[in-house]
Amino acid sequence: MADPTRTQYLTLVEAADLMSVSVKTLRRRIADGTIPAYRCGRRVIRIRVEDLERAFLPIPSAQR
Repeated sequence: MADPTRTQYLTLVEAADLMSVSVKTLRRRIADGTIPAYRCGRRVIRIRVEDLERAFLPIPSAQR
């Protein structure tokens, strides 16, 4: 059983699927600094779920 207090990391494909965006979009957000990413080895890139959720902000509505 997974520990709920443990930080969860996603692959780019998993993160893109979770947020319904393309991997290319995630790579652009990583490059511009919007989403922090972590490298494990030379090629493996992971994104923390908390960072991913924080990067997507709600759009304020005009009805407020």
